[in-house]
Amino acid sequence: MKKTILTLVAAAWFLGTPAAQAAFVPHPVAVVAAAPATATPAAAQPVSLEVGATVSTKVVTAKKKSFFSKIKSLLAASGKSQVVALLLVLFLGGLGIHRFYLGYTWQGIVQLLTLGGLGIWSTIDLIRIIIGDLQPKDGAYDKTF
Repeated sequence: MKKTILTLVAAAWFLGTPAAQAAFVPHPVAVVAAAPATATPAAAQPVSLEVGATVSTKVVTAKKKSFFSKIKSLLAASGKSQVVALLLVLFLGGLGIHRFYLGYTWQGIVQLLTLGGLGIWSTIDLIRIIIGDLQPKDGAYDKTF
């Protein structure tokens, strides 16, 4: 606890200096020079600095994601490639893996259970992917050939 308080005090002191604020604060530092009415040498004139700094002690907690939710968010965030879909239908077309990749989950399950419609459905999907007719469910391909 003492270490945390000392760290916060040191950070507040460091951020209170003009050099630190110029380096780390995104807004400009207000510097006001007050010169007395009498003429004195420049080195003897007093200068006052108005500097304000705030220290946030906000605690951020992150929820742990399950393995499947990480994979789902990764696939949803990444664009779909026509080349990957073509390779999946060529090598795993009978299992319907390309349908899962493109976002058609139920059609992928049916293809998995029927072994790609005994190869007929997979062949039709192969032709549709080559000509660009079978698109991802959430939009167009990001990468095509």
